[in-house]
Amino acid sequence: MAYILQSNSLSSKDAFVGLLRRPTAWFVSLFTLWWILLGVFYAFPDIDIWTAQAFFRESGCALGSADLRICGYFPAAREPVLIFVRKFYFYIPIAAGIVIILLMIRNFQHHGSTYDSARTKRYSVALLSSILGPYLLVNLILKTISGRPRPYETDLFGGTHAFASAGTLDGSCLSNCSFISGEAAGAGWLACLVVLLPPRLRIFLAPPILMLCLVSPYLRVAFGGHYLSDVTLGFLSSCVVYAAVAVYYETQEEKNRWSKTAL
Repeated sequence: MAYILQSNSLSSKDAFVGLLRRPTAWFVSLFTLWWILLGVFYAFPDIDIWTAQAFFRESGCALGSADLRICGYFPAAREPVLIFVRKFYFYIPIAAGIVIILLMIRNFQHHGSTYDSARTKRYSVALLSSILGPYLLVNLILKTISGRPRPYETDLFGGTHAFASAGTLDGSCLSNCSFISGEAAGAGWLACLVVLLPPRLRIFLAPPILMLCLVSPYLRVAFGGHYLSDVTLGFLSSCVVYAAVAVYYETQEEKNRWSKTAL
């Protein structure tokens, strides 16, 4: 009886681990989480305001600006070291993309038994998700249509625009808007690259890599360039897109496998 219970426990554990390895499970979970968080930020906009206020320093208004209800600035945005760190992180996703392209070219130089098709697939997922996620979805679509002013542009933090909640799509911003953060989306894509590491190294390298990837979203909030919802949903959006692209490639592999075995 004990043996049967142990066997069932092991099989259940193996099934759970196998499920976690499936891109579909990751996509459904991350996609659902994204919408849940959007709903939370939309329903409780004070979360964004309180977070931004933690980095904002109020000061007296200049002459001729009496129409502004609040005047001040974000001190972190004036720190040369933090500005340099922000610029450094801005170019890391670009450098990572170039490295992946070079690795793919190197892999294509192999033929026959030395060619690794699985590696090509992993590189393709990474590159395609970077184009569809941070570039297309975030910078070309959402940041164009969202209409959400950045914190420093609103009258709550020294600007002139009215505050707009996450996901409202009716703010006064006309271009390069706050929802969602492109740099946070790039950081989220970088975090996904952990899957390119050898499995034995992921458990050790994943935590520090994730922590480093959170620096850029943190700075965007500290600079008053984005709200907490912008960076959270921006970071997570790349993870959703990465998982979606992985699902697509897995589906294509299964179709090819079925067509080869079908009579």
